[in-house]
Amino acid sequence: MSTTHANAMPRLRIGTRGSPLALAQAHAARDALAAAHPELAEPDAMEIVVIKTTGDSVQDRPLSEIGGKGLFTREIDDAQTAGDIDIAVHSMKDVPTVLEDGLVLEAIMPREDPRDAFISTRYKSFADLPEGAVIGSASLRRASQILSRYPHLKVINFRGNLQTRLRKLDEGVADATMLAMAGLNRLNMAHIATAPMAVDEMLPAVAQGAVGITCRADDTRVREWLRPLDCRDSHIRVAGERAFLARLDGSCRTPIAALAEWTGVGQMRLRGLIVRPDGRDPLGTERTGPVADMAAAMAMGDDAAAELVARAGDALPAYRGEVVHGGGL
Repeated sequence: MSTTHANAMPRLRIGTRGSPLALAQAHAARDALAAAHPELAEPDAMEIVVIKTTGDSVQDRPLSEIGGKGLFTREIDDAQTAGDIDIAVHSMKDVPTVLEDGLVLEAIMPREDPRDAFISTRYKSFADLPEGAVIGSASLRRASQILSRYPHLKVINFRGNLQTRLRKLDEGVADATMLAMAGLNRLNMAHIATAPMAVDEMLPAVAQGAVGITCRADDTRVREWLRPLDCRDSHIRVAGERAFLARLDGSCRTPIAALAEWTGVGQMRLRGLIVRPDGRDPLGTERTGPVADMAAAMAMGDDAAAELVARAGDALPAYRGEVVHGGGL
């Protein structure tokens, strides 16, 4: 956390989690703001404030058991609403589809690689893993897709930062794990990845690779500062994926994946997937067509999700983790 000359208040206080990745993202936002606004480039004009969230505090249980949405954002949102910070920098895949009252998502920075990375010290891919091999993952979305494609594998809860997960691999706790390529890239650790996974094999989390910045809706000065940081192409893609998630009412208990990509000028392809937590009965769909703005992308995502809701029918609660089946996780 930075300090200010003569105890003067910084012009902008940036809230973030304290993980190495979260701090790297907060520093990237700070540097982009300084580059866009000379008044923010002055010494101590900005301060990075680290806030511990529920998801950071509870490390001994799967995320799906801790509770609802906002596990990595709620305390930061509270600090923002209270005026303790001015903006918050988030990994967008952690951000609930409905923001806290009084907050707005003002900017999405240019999106990084949305793919997942397969990581193992002994195997090159999932196809190389023997029957009964153990995969460590804290993500139901990843776990359900693994179990759907590779039912002969076992998935265990695997939480902690990058260094903790790599240590667990070295200790033989698991044979392989997965992390987001975006995070590895931002930490200059892409070499850790055994191989990036094709999205046809592992569809990413909604908004994976995207960093968003929220602020108070009535703070016009800060909103003006943030506007140059918004990447329209990334924002539109994320809006489509989040609309897909919103219709499905996704939470940490819901294995949902989606990815929107530009296939040409003004042309978008959106793929979406839901899977039961135990890997059974995957339901996928896709949409392609012209998308001119966020409203059109959101309509595409909502329509794709509506199809899956209809196809799941009475079984939809099972996809949301509300019905417990034997086996799997």
